[in-house]
Amino acid sequence: MEWENVDFELDVAELNARWSDPENIDSWGQLVIKHTQDSVELITSAPKSGIWRMGDDGTLNYVRMQTHRRTVENEREAFFLRIARPGDYKYEGADLGILITPGRLMTEEFLLNDRARAWTSGILAQFQSRPINPAESEAAVQVAEVGNFKMM
Repeated sequence: MEWENVDFELDVAELNARWSDPENIDSWGQLVIKHTQDSVELITSAPKSGIWRMGDDGTLNYVRMQTHRRTVENEREAFFLRIARPGDYKYEGADLGILITPGRLMTEEFLLNDRARAWTSGILAQFQSRPINPAESEAAVQVAEVGNFKMM
């Protein structure tokens, strides 16, 4: 609003009081899933945005299209927002998607817990890609250098 020259007032004390009230604190975890390998590939298939469910064996299944995380019912479900789509390049550091689920995803030592690792592995397994050919390499390098954030 500041950059749009809109007058506004912000009561910092009121805002802090709201967020420090235990009734307003939820226990949701968020993972930004990235491509971490030193490679550039063309994405040929990518998981859909929406609600996903993890089975007892760790496999993920797409449940339904959804645009809001609050429809997730338990820690076996997550809302996934796809960022990279088929036709995009994945390169080291590229954002592939964001996963939001109830419950903690980190240990007290601030490391990913087993559930976070299972969700990450399961989502990454949904992405299919192929190596780029020489004709595509120039375009892929330009995309990797720009590294812009886009939502699909």
